[in-house]
Amino acid sequence: MRKECMYLLTIRDGLQTRHIGPYDSPKQAADDLDQLLAVCGERARWQIHQLESPAALMAGASKGAPVAA
Repeated sequence: MRKECMYLLTIRDGLQTRHIGPYDSPKQAADDLDQLLAVCGERARWQIHQLESPAALMAGASKGAPVAA
């Protein structure tokens, strides 16, 4: 069984942060990125994140995996 992942595009433009998505793949988020950056300031920063479920994060923490703060 394949685990389905979702992705979120985060754009920081000055003091404003936008969360766009979800997307089925990082490529889909990247495809939208050029159009979205056209309406942002030239110093805008972006990241594509994989969404994690709270249950998966807790299960990893209980197995001794480090949890990012």
